[in-house]
Amino acid sequence: MPSPTTRPRATSRPPRPGNARRHGGRPSPPPRQRGRRKLRRLVPTLMIFGLALCSAVVGAYAMVDMPPPHPEAVVQSTVFVDARGDYLGRRGPVDRQDIPLARVPLHVQEAVIAAENRSFRTDSGIAPTAIIRAALAAVTGGARQGGSTITQQYVKNALLTPEQTMSRKAKEALIAVKLDRTRSKKTILEGYLNTVYFGRGAAGIQAAARSYFGVNADQLTVSQGAALAAVINLPSYYEKAGSDSKVTTTLQRRWAWVLDATSASSAITPNQRASAAFPAFRHYPPGPTEGQRQYLIDAATTEATKKLGITQDELARGGYTIHTTFDLALQDNATETARSHAESAARSRPASSGTQLHTAIVAVVPGDGAIRLLYGGADYARQPFNDALHGAIEAGTALEPLAGLRLNQPLDRIRSNPAPTTVQVAAAYATLAANGRYATPYTVAKIARGGRTLYTTRPETHPAITPAAAQAATRALRAPAPDSPRATHTGAAAHRTVWTTTYNPHLALTTALFAEHTATATKPAAPALLTGLTGTQPPATAAAETTADLWTSALRTAE
Repeated sequence: MPSPTTRPRATSRPPRPGNARRHGGRPSPPPRQRGRRKLRRLVPTLMIFGLALCSAVVGAYAMVDMPPPHPEAVVQSTVFVDARGDYLGRRGPVDRQDIPLARVPLHVQEAVIAAENRSFRTDSGIAPTAIIRAALAAVTGGARQGGSTITQQYVKNALLTPEQTMSRKAKEALIAVKLDRTRSKKTILEGYLNTVYFGRGAAGIQAAARSYFGVNADQLTVSQGAALAAVINLPSYYEKAGSDSKVTTTLQRRWAWVLDATSASSAITPNQRASAAFPAFRHYPPGPTEGQRQYLIDAATTEATKKLGITQDELARGGYTIHTTFDLALQDNATETARSHAESAARSRPASSGTQLHTAIVAVVPGDGAIRLLYGGADYARQPFNDALHGAIEAGTALEPLAGLRLNQPLDRIRSNPAPTTVQVAAAYATLAANGRYATPYTVAKIARGGRTLYTTRPETHPAITPAAAQAATRALRAPAPDSPRATHTGAAAHRTVWTTTYNPHLALTTALFAEHTATATKPAAPALLTGLTGTQPPATAAAETTADLWTSALRTAE
């Protein structure tokens, strides 16, 4: 039996919903009611936070200044083109030249918009979802996120540093919005197209068009424009398009995607889309003739700086276009011809320690002075010195046809010079071809900047030989074929130099072969005998064949 002092235990029962006791004896509210109460208390806090955030954004927007373009974005290179306008090369730290949007075909503009930011013409300058993704990636340490608008990309490329931080990304967004509100879409697109990187060292659409296709931006076809728009996504990878089959195949798929998007936006017609063919790219990296062109750029740079009265550094950074007198087709043929003859001679001669064969070739337009061809050496990297322009070469009998003639300046000095340059000898024979009228050789025909011509060459000519004397000398050199339209002379100097010149009223072409003992630590370079350096051919034959091959090339390029 239970003890009389022991009370029976109360049976425990589960509490009924909403019947729990609180302090003071009040029942607890249901969970849903408690959630509503918390939400009501949280809403004012959220509103206050939102207002504070908006105020902060508005304040930051008002305080943010539009920064000036950073130096790398405004520096332009100077571009050199040949007599036909074909791209020769550049000088400057960045391969970039600004062009107005009007010079970019509309189909190219639309292809870039289709590839990079299809809402560009209607958005506010930012893509909020892309900003959120980038912010989350920065906070969590995830992979870098893309998806910026064209306006944001322009701000990043031209106005800010490319660092990936939250503060810089926020500043980029604020500046992009302000830029979109204060500048036209055309102005923003023009700035973007002039600064975006395309690979191959090319910044901007103009440099990219030259680098990938050898044309100016206003000459880009629908297919070429779509290809450049496709490249922007991964420029360092796609720059090998045309020379790497895997890269080319990958780019071709993206190119088709860009074209489809451009067609869907009605920027190109269905017929243009259907007829588009994947374009051919210029080879990259550059071929062997590219390096040889530095001789030409050196010569034109020296002349252009004198004409403009500026330094070479100012020229390189100034965004000039130098229209040279050179014929790139003839120049490349000269490079290949000289290399072919040199390799053939090397295979058939014994090794000659310390002795080197040099070839210098110049072609000048009679009566004008324009230098069409200037071959100054086989390898600019090993020998930047231009043999054709600056090399003093033993004349010997090179100018024998001028002997006995009454000459005016500067031919009288050239004739009496025991070691003239190849340019001087070519200019002397060009005088005979022009019936005695001497023309000062030059390499720069025109200099332009920003679409404005700053300098145009006027040929400097004057009588140096009487027409009768010049014609008599030419007739003598045409023998044994007096009706031939060209004249040829071969001269030599003590088995150390051989000269061959061929000319007609349109071109004077001079080739000089000479030998040299290469310089050592204790001895300077010195003339050497040509014996054995031209292989099984006599030196005179080698020079004559080189000239004949190039003359044929010159006739083909002139057609």
